[in-house]
Amino acid sequence: MKILMATSEAVPFAKTGGLADAVSALSLALAKLGHEIRIILPRYYNIDRTKLQLIEGELGVPLGGGIEEWSAVYTTELPGSSKKSPVRVYFIDHEIYFGRDGIYGTPSDPDFLDNPRRFTFFSRAVFQLCRKIGWFPDILHAHDWPTAMVPVFLKFWERPLGPGGEFAKTGSLLTIHNLGYQGIYSKDNYCYTNMGWDVFYNAGFDDWNMMNLLKAGLYSADRLNTVSPNYARETRMGSQGFRLDGVLRYRGDDYSGILNGIDTSVWNPKTDTLIPKKYSVKDMSGKALAKEALQKEFGLVLDPDVPLVGMVTRLTEQKGVGELFGPAYGAAWSICRDMDLQLVLLGTGEPWCEYEIQSLSSRLSNFKAQIGYGERLSHLIEAGSDFFLMPSRYEPCGLNQMYSLAYGTLPIVRNTGGLADTVENFNQETGTGTGFIFDDLTSNAIYNTVGWAVWAWYNRREYIEAMRLRGMAQNFSWEKSAKKYLEVYEGIINQLGSV
Repeated sequence: MKILMATSEAVPFAKTGGLADAVSALSLALAKLGHEIRIILPRYYNIDRTKLQLIEGELGVPLGGGIEEWSAVYTTELPGSSKKSPVRVYFIDHEIYFGRDGIYGTPSDPDFLDNPRRFTFFSRAVFQLCRKIGWFPDILHAHDWPTAMVPVFLKFWERPLGPGGEFAKTGSLLTIHNLGYQGIYSKDNYCYTNMGWDVFYNAGFDDWNMMNLLKAGLYSADRLNTVSPNYARETRMGSQGFRLDGVLRYRGDDYSGILNGIDTSVWNPKTDTLIPKKYSVKDMSGKALAKEALQKEFGLVLDPDVPLVGMVTRLTEQKGVGELFGPAYGAAWSICRDMDLQLVLLGTGEPWCEYEIQSLSSRLSNFKAQIGYGERLSHLIEAGSDFFLMPSRYEPCGLNQMYSLAYGTLPIVRNTGGLADTVENFNQETGTGTGFIFDDLTSNAIYNTVGWAVWAWYNRREYIEAMRLRGMAQNFSWEKSAKKYLEVYEGIINQLGSV
């Protein structure tokens, strides 16, 4: 099959979250299975075009009001591609729309006012690029709200051109990586789409007199999926549906959950060059060395017998930071005061939370934190920690709990989204399980579950060791996920063939 990934992010070129990792890893996995995969994304300011190959001739992109915007196109191969089945990446270069700091916004301007125009332009450019290079995919795979216009344009603009149209037999899949971000803007921006107002209502753009890009994509794509089976169930309910649960129930037969994988070429203790010593289930000595190095890194007491809890997280409401670090009510202070453990954190996010974490770190000898992000330190925390805490309010898939299991670090997680799909709760009578799970997002629930894990550390140590090995034996590779995506693609093609 020929598959084109339309995305606003892809590592190593542009990243704000897990979307970037998922697109690139899935593309590589599909290519290894013998399919022709290409990626298209904007060329943001931070992407050095001197390292890319320019495709001759400008790309014309028609927008509303008779305007035709022009852009350059660059290309390269996705790092990690094999010579036999390389993944080619195309960059749409438009200085006014994308030649700026930030993908969706900046710290001072988190959501650019012209985002609907920027990503409408980019979505139209997807089709124009295919015409320019003479390559037409079997599947257009769009990701999240920035490219949700791709299935809309396919359904209401490209396919109506008739059997002679280049995209008459092209199907579309829209993947929801986080339903909390939908691309809601003033409907005055709709004029840029160059489509009639009948499409505005038929495609489902209307959202309380606003324009909802993701909602239109959900109505228009041939199939929908999200990044874990449990999140697919949760988003059909009002509590997790962000006002689109009705749309997802309506599209229920076309909506599924496929668990993300992890890049085992990067996150693998047997091959990891960012930790002091590689290790495996046959020789765990490297994990002990990583714990010692982690304690040194954060200025903690060097003690192999004290349980060490790690966190690598964005400090946002979604991640449950209020219940953990909220002044006067968060669980972190009581956990560190009452329990014989160590807690380390690496993260960045909301200013109030960064301030509170720095304050706690200065007052508690067994809690240390670094504000920011670093790849080396992230790997060291995963390898050197005994437990990994993820008290998420919601988590479409989550990657860190899978990284943790791969490194023999036991997750402490809330029963939500992909966390519930990947972590099996500890049974203290039988020793089964791979982590510790709580249901309600409250400070007491976090406190009690961390306490449960610490109790198991000191009283059921043989179970802890067995759980580590059990977690490390699991297969979270992208190959499994890629095969499930292929089933969805094939279903779309068969569906189109029967129409």
